[in-house]
Amino acid sequence: MDIDIARVLGPMDRSVRRFDKDGKAASAVTLTRLYDTDVEDLWDAVTSPERLPRWFLPVEGDLQVGGRYQLQGNAGGTITACAPPQRFEATWEFGGDVTWIAVRLTREGDQARLTLEHTALVQDHWTQFGPGAVGIGWDMGLMGLLLHLDSGAALDQAEVFAWMASDQGKAFVAESGEAWRAADVTGGEDPAEAKVRSDRTIAFFQGEPPPEVAHPGTGS
Repeated sequence: MDIDIARVLGPMDRSVRRFDKDGKAASAVTLTRLYDTDVEDLWDAVTSPERLPRWFLPVEGDLQVGGRYQLQGNAGGTITACAPPQRFEATWEFGGDVTWIAVRLTREGDQARLTLEHTALVQDHWTQFGPGAVGIGWDMGLMGLLLHLDSGAALDQAEVFAWMASDQGKAFVAESGEAWRAADVTGGEDPAEAKVRSDRTIAFFQGEPPPEVAHPGTGS
């Protein structure tokens, strides 16, 4: 498996914003990119239980507003809004935490744009890992979507996992993490703190131990 990392990551626009959600500090990461297909086909790819396993994960449940869904081995939640083929929203529940996703599709010429926003309350996980904690994972997911739309075929998940453990896969994680570090800084984070968090997140996704963090005034 050989992937053009620049083609996958380069056209993606990323942003991070901070705001109050129901009186609590929250953050949202947003990814957006164009795909060489129409809105109807892109909608089918991101919502159809027949197509989702071809590039992402098998899904089951009651896939309508108010219904519960479950991604195999990953998040589940409740579908809170759906307006085919333009948008859907859902809770994203994993490991006891509840976050929120919103997906919007728009037509731009003969292409279709996907915009994904993932919102979370600012808690310990965000403080330690920053936006890359979800951003790198979504970069991986949308890479799968791109490869699927290119070929129409289903990805070989075993091959994908093997690639992620390869040098090229680790380079993908590093470049994605650096892109999210830059978005974190643009979103208002202190550059030094953003680097600490992105280094920690990259190490996690690469299966490496977390880097040692130098503390000012101690030299260690």
